[in-house]
Amino acid sequence: MSYTPTPIPVARESPAWSPLEVPHSSNEPFTDYTKWRLKVSDGGRHIWHYLKTDEEVAAWPQNTVDKYWLGLGAGLPALPKAKTPYEAALNGYKFYQNLQSEDGHWAGEYGGPMFLLPGVVIGSYIANMAFTLEERLEMIRYLMNHTNEDGGWGLHIEGPSTVFGTGLNYASIRLLGMKADHPVAVKARACLHKLGGTTGIPAWGKFWFSLLDWLPIHPHRWWIHVRQVFLPMSYLYGIRFTIPENDMVLALREELYPQDYYQIHWPSQRNNIASIDLYSPHTKLFDFISDILSMYENCSLPPLRKRAVDCAYQLIIYEDENTSYQDLAPVNKMFNLVARYSQDGIEGDSWRLHEVKRRDFMWMGAEGMMVCGTNGSQLWDTGFIVQALVETGLANEEQFKEGLLKSLEWLDGAQMQDNPKHYEKAYRHRTKGAFGFSTKEQGYTVSDCTGEGLKAVMYLQHHLDFTPKPVSERRMQDAVDTMLSLQNSDGGFASYELIRAGSWSEWLNPAEVFGNIMVEYNYPECSTSAITSLAIFRKLYPHYRSKDIDRCIRHAVDYLHKAQTPEGGWIGNWGICFTYAAMFATESLALLGETYETSPYSRRACEFLVGKQRADGGWGESYQACYSRYPVFSVTVANVV
Repeated sequence: MSYTPTPIPVARESPAWSPLEVPHSSNEPFTDYTKWRLKVSDGGRHIWHYLKTDEEVAAWPQNTVDKYWLGLGAGLPALPKAKTPYEAALNGYKFYQNLQSEDGHWAGEYGGPMFLLPGVVIGSYIANMAFTLEERLEMIRYLMNHTNEDGGWGLHIEGPSTVFGTGLNYASIRLLGMKADHPVAVKARACLHKLGGTTGIPAWGKFWFSLLDWLPIHPHRWWIHVRQVFLPMSYLYGIRFTIPENDMVLALREELYPQDYYQIHWPSQRNNIASIDLYSPHTKLFDFISDILSMYENCSLPPLRKRAVDCAYQLIIYEDENTSYQDLAPVNKMFNLVARYSQDGIEGDSWRLHEVKRRDFMWMGAEGMMVCGTNGSQLWDTGFIVQALVETGLANEEQFKEGLLKSLEWLDGAQMQDNPKHYEKAYRHRTKGAFGFSTKEQGYTVSDCTGEGLKAVMYLQHHLDFTPKPVSERRMQDAVDTMLSLQNSDGGFASYELIRAGSWSEWLNPAEVFGNIMVEYNYPECSTSAITSLAIFRKLYPHYRSKDIDRCIRHAVDYLHKAQTPEGGWIGNWGICFTYAAMFATESLALLGETYETSPYSRRACEFLVGKQRADGGWGESYQACYSRYPVFSVTVANVV
């Protein structure tokens, strides 16, 4: 059965998507940077605005935060040279306090991956959701500033050019208005063709370019990012949604492929993945199932297909409503936008609500406008800043107290106090008492964020004598309940949820560019955040679930011991990589009395870190360690940690 929905009429030749005269050099801004303003509201939302008139500029002056992130210079006075570590920390925070938002958190970019911006651009084009001229220009400039020497783009800003990165970002610059004969487009196209063209693009790219290759299936045991991405994919393929042909689509068909588009044998491209992109090859089982499902597509049962499509669409609605249209991240958000657009068009409430929240992911910086990995990292950043101030003693400096009170107020508002609207129907883990990575509105429990958020609150409310206690003991208990609910059977903690299926699920991994994504896994850094926060809570509130907390910590430490590598480190997954995980692990072990003198695990960890120290006294680590699963330390630069 072939599903051909009625195309929604669109007017893509309007000025909103018309070609632009783009400068050949991206060294200078394409817009007037003195007219950009960051507005922070609603518990940490970040929206960049471009002011059009002199009257608007005069009424809304740029502040230090705007200037800093735009690369215009913060304009702050020089500080005296530090003579002690404490003075160095004092100077650092004297500067950093100027970047605190008026509501108490710290705003900032959260970029790096090069597949986020294309999703926002292509999804917006499909859904006929325009950008402002200034946004278009600065997104183009950002992509120009991050081209590799060969003209292409990689998976992330430091990666080599791939078909995935180059194909998607080439389409983006063209959709945003760059002409095909622009030198950047010409060089990128040559790079793409040298890599074999987009017939070899991985599955996510194939989806954006052709909406091929998926069937609705029940995904609740998969990792949350995987299931929320492939859910709208399955729906859109199930209804065979496509946009009408137009001049840009026809032009891209000529530009993206070195061969004649109309002569390509598309079924044979299903497993055609360029070698540069192929990190996680398909298994034979996956290819076999794909062949079976392809045959099923020729004789699918209409009632079953309709029920599956309806179910998938309802789950998309649940995700939108559970997160106030922020969604888990920009990848699934833009897929959801296209899915909702396929039903509601531009007149529907869903289109308008998605448009409002799309701007939360767009961050303006010195290199142009990027798309962040989530709607920000507000809780994560604020929690660690607060902890550092308390642990160093800087929190007792009179000049910093007002800012800390604002931080506590923001943290109070950032805690989730209820479960999602569609809690069980959407197969979500509980959120009552949790903290997320970014904002309360985004609405996803994250294990280490809950631990670090609770720790920050406990520090502010119990280590300082000038703070109120807006977060009640009952609410802290809710956070503890959520953390206890996240411990897996072997003692470790995953990220968003419990592990719901075995690692054999990786046999069905369709993503090609990512490994170990099909289900949740235990992570040392998530486990250590839980250990640390629960240990601190236990000292403050020894009467609450003491046996459960003792047992949880004991099992988590057992997991941490087993997860240590023979060299003495731990493999980090949410930062780079061994250094990152070791910082969390050694802190949590020390809090429980496991130090260099008393614990062989802590001793090996310290010797591991000392053995990697650079001659200048610092540490640096390459992102390549994330691929090799073995320490790859930077020989060119030390990072301040």
